Amino acid sequence: MSTQPLKIERAGGVARVVMSRPEVHNAFDEALIASLTQAFRELDADESVRVIVLAGEGKSFSAGADLNWMQRQSAAPLEANLEDARKLAELFRTIAACAKPTIARVHGAALGGGMGLASACDICVASSAAAFATSEVKFGIIPSAISPYVIRAIGQRQATRYFQTAERITAQRAWELGLVHELAEAEGLDAAVDKVVEALLAGGPRAQTAAKELIRAVADRPIDADVIEDTARRIATLRATPEAKEGLSAFLEKRPAAWVGGR
Repeated sequence: MSTQPLKIERAGGVARVVMSRPEVHNAFDEALIASLTQAFRELDADESVRVIVLAGEGKSFSAGADLNWMQRQSAAPLEANLEDARKLAELFRTIAACAKPTIARVHGAALGGGMGLASACDICVASSAAAFATSEVKFGIIPSAISPYVIRAIGQRQATRYFQTAERITAQRAWELGLVHELAEAEGLDAAVDKVVEALLAGGPRAQTAAKELIRAVADRPIDADVIEDTARRIATLRATPEAKEGLSAFLEKRPAAWVGGR
Protein backbone atom coordinates (compact mmCIF):
# COMPACT_ATOMS: atom_id res chain seq x y z
CA MET A 1 0.00 0.00 0.00
CA SER A 2 1.21 3.55 -0.69
CA THR A 3 2.13 5.43 2.46
CA GLN A 4 2.13 8.88 0.85
CA PRO A 5 -0.99 9.84 -1.11
CA LEU A 6 0.90 12.33 -3.30
CA LYS A 7 4.20 12.73 -5.08
CA ILE A 8 5.36 16.19 -6.19
CA GLU A 9 8.04 16.56 -8.84
CA ARG A 10 9.51 19.92 -9.89
CA ALA A 11 11.53 20.76 -12.99
CA GLY A 12 11.98 23.95 -15.00
CA GLY A 13 9.09 25.87 -13.47
CA VAL A 14 6.70 22.91 -13.80
CA ALA A 15 5.31 21.11 -10.75
CA ARG A 16 3.81 17.67 -11.32
CA VAL A 17 1.38 16.56 -8.63
CA VAL A 18 0.91 12.80 -8.87
CA MET A 19 -1.83 11.03 -6.92
CA SER A 20 -0.22 7.89 -5.50
CA ARG A 21 -2.93 5.48 -4.38
CA PRO A 22 -2.80 3.10 -7.36
CA GLU A 23 -4.08 0.16 -5.34
CA VAL A 24 -7.48 1.93 -5.08
CA HIS A 25 -7.28 3.74 -8.44
CA ASN A 26 -6.36 7.02 -6.69
CA ALA A 27 -9.72 7.23 -4.98
CA PHE A 28 -10.28 10.09 -2.54
CA ASP A 29 -10.14 9.70 1.20
CA GLU A 30 -9.49 12.24 3.95
CA ALA A 31 -5.71 12.06 3.52
CA LEU A 32 -5.70 12.51 -0.26
CA ILE A 33 -8.18 15.40 -0.08
CA ALA A 34 -6.08 17.18 2.54
CA SER A 35 -2.81 16.52 0.68
CA LEU A 36 -4.13 17.76 -2.67
CA THR A 37 -5.58 20.91 -1.12
CA GLN A 38 -2.32 21.71 0.67
CA ALA A 39 -0.19 20.95 -2.39
CA PHE A 40 -2.15 23.26 -4.69
CA ARG A 41 -2.13 26.06 -2.12
CA GLU A 42 1.62 25.81 -1.61
CA LEU A 43 2.43 25.54 -5.32
CA ASP A 44 0.14 28.46 -6.11
CA ALA A 45 2.10 30.58 -3.61
CA ASP A 46 5.51 29.45 -4.93
CA GLU A 47 6.84 32.04 -7.39
CA SER A 48 9.24 29.51 -8.93
CA VAL A 49 6.29 27.43 -10.17
CA ARG A 50 4.80 28.45 -13.51
CA VAL A 51 2.57 25.48 -14.37
CA ILE A 52 0.97 22.70 -12.31
CA VAL A 53 0.25 19.29 -13.88
CA LEU A 54 -2.06 16.89 -12.04
CA ALA A 55 -1.69 13.17 -12.79
CA GLY A 56 -2.34 9.76 -11.27
CA GLU A 57 -0.25 6.62 -10.74
CA GLY A 58 -1.36 3.20 -11.88
CA LYS A 59 -4.21 2.26 -14.19
CA SER A 60 -6.51 5.22 -13.41
CA PHE A 61 -6.36 8.98 -13.10
CA SER A 62 -8.86 8.84 -10.23
CA ALA A 63 -11.86 6.63 -9.55
CA GLY A 64 -13.47 9.32 -7.39
CA ALA A 65 -14.54 8.70 -3.82
CA ASP A 66 -13.09 5.83 -1.80
CA LEU A 67 -16.19 3.82 -0.90
CA ASN A 68 -14.80 2.97 2.54
CA TRP A 69 -14.43 6.71 3.20
CA MET A 70 -17.97 7.30 1.94
CA GLN A 71 -19.32 4.63 4.27
CA ARG A 72 -17.55 6.22 7.23
CA GLN A 73 -19.08 9.58 6.39
CA SER A 74 -22.57 8.17 5.93
CA ALA A 75 -22.37 6.81 9.48
CA ALA A 76 -20.98 10.04 10.96
CA PRO A 77 -23.08 12.67 12.77
CA LEU A 78 -24.47 15.37 10.48
CA GLU A 79 -22.00 18.08 11.52
CA ALA A 80 -18.98 15.82 10.99
CA ASN A 81 -20.42 14.67 7.66
CA LEU A 82 -20.99 18.27 6.60
CA GLU A 83 -17.49 19.36 7.62
CA ASP A 84 -15.99 16.54 5.58
CA ALA A 85 -18.11 17.52 2.55
CA ARG A 86 -16.89 21.11 2.92
CA LYS A 87 -13.27 19.93 2.75
CA LEU A 88 -13.98 18.09 -0.50
CA ALA A 89 -15.73 21.14 -1.98
CA GLU A 90 -12.79 23.31 -0.90
CA LEU A 91 -10.37 21.03 -2.75
CA PHE A 92 -12.10 21.65 -6.08
CA ARG A 93 -12.42 25.37 -5.37
CA THR A 94 -8.71 25.58 -4.53
CA ILE A 95 -7.74 23.96 -7.84
CA ALA A 96 -10.18 26.05 -9.88
CA ALA A 97 -9.12 29.30 -8.20
CA CYS A 98 -5.38 28.62 -8.62
CA ALA A 99 -3.63 31.64 -10.13
CA LYS A 100 -1.18 29.37 -12.01
CA PRO A 101 -2.15 27.45 -15.16
CA THR A 102 -3.24 23.91 -14.28
CA ILE A 103 -3.34 20.83 -16.51
CA ALA A 104 -5.05 17.50 -15.83
CA ARG A 105 -3.15 14.59 -17.42
CA VAL A 106 -5.84 11.91 -17.69
CA HIS A 107 -4.61 8.48 -18.76
CA GLY A 108 -7.35 6.14 -17.51
CA ALA A 109 -10.61 6.30 -15.61
CA ALA A 110 -11.68 9.70 -14.26
CA LEU A 111 -14.88 8.93 -12.44
CA GLY A 112 -16.98 11.03 -10.07
CA GLY A 113 -14.50 13.24 -8.25
CA GLY A 114 -11.87 12.26 -10.81
CA MET A 115 -13.99 13.90 -13.50
CA GLY A 116 -14.32 16.82 -11.10
CA LEU A 117 -10.53 17.18 -10.94
CA ALA A 118 -10.30 17.12 -14.74
CA SER A 119 -13.00 19.80 -14.92
CA ALA A 120 -11.54 22.01 -12.17
CA CYS A 121 -8.16 22.19 -13.92
CA ASP A 122 -7.79 24.84 -16.63
CA ILE A 123 -6.78 22.36 -19.33
CA CYS A 124 -7.43 18.65 -19.75
CA VAL A 125 -5.14 16.48 -21.87
CA ALA A 126 -6.37 12.90 -22.11
CA SER A 127 -5.35 9.57 -23.50
CA SER A 128 -7.68 8.13 -26.12
CA ALA A 129 -8.16 5.26 -23.64
CA ALA A 130 -9.41 7.56 -20.87
CA ALA A 131 -12.99 7.33 -19.63
CA PHE A 132 -15.10 9.77 -17.65
CA ALA A 133 -18.36 9.61 -15.70
CA THR A 134 -20.42 11.39 -13.09
CA SER A 135 -21.27 8.06 -11.52
CA GLU A 136 -22.66 9.25 -8.18
CA VAL A 137 -26.35 8.40 -8.74
CA LYS A 138 -25.37 4.74 -8.97
CA PHE A 139 -24.54 4.99 -5.26
CA GLY A 140 -27.63 6.98 -4.34
CA ILE A 141 -25.81 10.32 -4.12
CA ILE A 142 -25.22 13.31 -6.41
CA PRO A 143 -22.10 14.93 -7.94
CA SER A 144 -22.56 17.93 -5.71
CA ALA A 145 -19.02 19.15 -4.95
CA ILE A 146 -17.89 18.77 -8.56
CA SER A 147 -21.03 20.19 -10.16
CA PRO A 148 -19.90 23.83 -10.65
CA TYR A 149 -16.81 22.70 -12.54
CA VAL A 150 -18.37 19.92 -14.62
CA ILE A 151 -21.27 22.19 -15.63
CA ARG A 152 -18.77 24.90 -16.56
CA ALA A 153 -16.86 22.36 -18.67
CA ILE A 154 -19.70 20.62 -20.54
CA GLY A 155 -22.69 22.91 -20.08
CA GLN A 156 -26.00 22.57 -18.28
CA ARG A 157 -27.79 20.61 -21.00
CA GLN A 158 -25.18 17.84 -21.21
CA ALA A 159 -24.74 17.76 -17.41
CA THR A 160 -28.50 17.18 -17.07
CA ARG A 161 -28.07 13.95 -19.01
CA TYR A 162 -24.88 12.62 -17.49
CA PHE A 163 -25.64 13.55 -13.87
CA GLN A 164 -28.75 11.35 -14.13
CA THR A 165 -27.59 8.49 -16.34
CA ALA A 166 -24.05 8.08 -14.93
CA GLU A 167 -23.05 6.79 -18.38
CA ARG A 168 -19.40 6.25 -19.17
CA ILE A 169 -18.08 8.98 -21.43
CA THR A 170 -15.33 7.97 -23.83
CA ALA A 171 -12.33 10.20 -24.35
CA GLN A 172 -13.58 11.05 -27.84
CA ARG A 173 -17.01 12.00 -26.49
CA ALA A 174 -15.39 14.05 -23.69
CA TRP A 175 -13.46 15.95 -26.36
CA GLU A 176 -16.67 16.57 -28.30
CA LEU A 177 -18.35 17.85 -25.11
CA GLY A 178 -15.51 20.30 -24.44
CA LEU A 179 -14.22 18.63 -21.28
CA VAL A 180 -11.02 17.42 -22.96
CA HIS A 181 -8.88 19.95 -24.81
CA GLU A 182 -6.36 17.58 -26.37
CA LEU A 183 -6.52 13.85 -27.16
CA ALA A 184 -3.46 11.65 -27.62
CA GLU A 185 -2.65 7.98 -27.95
CA ALA A 186 -1.37 6.52 -24.69
CA GLU A 187 2.27 6.50 -25.81
CA GLY A 188 2.04 10.15 -26.86
CA LEU A 189 0.22 11.50 -23.80
CA ASP A 190 3.27 12.97 -22.07
CA ALA A 191 4.41 14.60 -25.31
CA ALA A 192 0.96 16.17 -25.68
CA VAL A 193 1.10 17.48 -22.12
CA ASP A 194 4.62 18.83 -22.68
CA LYS A 195 3.46 20.68 -25.80
CA VAL A 196 0.79 22.51 -23.79
CA VAL A 197 3.29 23.19 -20.98
CA GLU A 198 5.71 24.69 -23.51
CA ALA A 199 3.01 27.03 -24.80
CA LEU A 200 2.13 28.09 -21.26
CA LEU A 201 5.76 28.78 -20.34
CA ALA A 202 6.02 31.18 -23.29
CA GLY A 203 3.31 33.44 -21.82
CA GLY A 204 3.72 36.11 -19.19
CA PRO A 205 2.90 34.65 -15.76
CA ARG A 206 1.06 37.73 -14.48
CA ALA A 207 -0.80 38.04 -17.76
CA GLN A 208 -1.95 34.43 -17.45
CA THR A 209 -3.28 35.08 -13.95
CA ALA A 210 -5.01 38.20 -15.24
CA ALA A 211 -6.47 36.21 -18.14
CA LYS A 212 -8.07 33.74 -15.73
CA GLU A 213 -9.46 36.60 -13.67
CA LEU A 214 -10.81 38.21 -16.85
CA ILE A 215 -12.75 35.08 -17.79
CA ARG A 216 -14.33 34.90 -14.34
CA ALA A 217 -15.26 38.58 -14.56
CA VAL A 218 -16.97 38.54 -17.97
CA ALA A 219 -18.32 35.00 -18.43
CA ASP A 220 -22.12 34.75 -18.57
CA ARG A 221 -22.57 38.50 -18.15
CA PRO A 222 -24.38 40.81 -20.55
CA ILE A 223 -22.07 43.01 -22.62
CA ASP A 224 -23.15 46.24 -20.96
CA ALA A 225 -21.40 49.48 -20.05
CA ASP A 226 -20.01 48.00 -16.84
CA VAL A 227 -18.37 45.10 -18.65
CA ILE A 228 -16.94 47.41 -21.34
CA GLU A 229 -15.49 49.73 -18.69
CA ASP A 230 -14.09 46.82 -16.69
CA THR A 231 -12.33 45.27 -19.70
CA ALA A 232 -10.89 48.68 -20.70
CA ARG A 233 -9.50 49.22 -17.22
CA ARG A 234 -8.00 45.74 -17.09
CA ILE A 235 -6.00 46.13 -20.31
CA ALA A 236 -4.98 49.70 -19.48
CA THR A 237 -3.69 48.59 -16.08
CA LEU A 238 -1.85 45.59 -17.47
CA ARG A 239 -0.20 47.53 -20.31
CA ALA A 240 1.58 49.68 -17.74
CA THR A 241 3.20 46.72 -15.92
CA PRO A 242 6.89 45.79 -16.30
CA GLU A 243 5.85 42.38 -17.62
CA ALA A 244 3.83 43.87 -20.46
CA LYS A 245 6.60 46.33 -21.35
CA GLU A 246 9.12 43.46 -21.41
CA GLY A 247 6.81 41.31 -23.54
CA LEU A 248 6.27 44.01 -26.13
CA SER A 249 9.99 44.88 -26.21
CA ALA A 250 10.95 41.23 -26.64
CA PHE A 251 8.55 40.85 -29.56
CA LEU A 252 9.80 43.97 -31.31
CA GLU A 253 13.43 42.99 -30.71
CA LYS A 254 12.79 39.42 -31.89
CA ARG A 255 14.10 37.78 -28.70
CA PRO A 256 12.58 35.58 -26.01
CA ALA A 257 10.92 37.45 -23.16
CA ALA A 258 12.75 37.45 -19.82
CA TRP A 259 10.37 34.94 -18.26
CA VAL A 260 11.13 32.44 -21.04
CA GLY A 261 14.91 32.63 -20.72
CA GLY A 262 14.68 32.88 -16.94
CA ARG A 263 12.99 29.56 -16.40
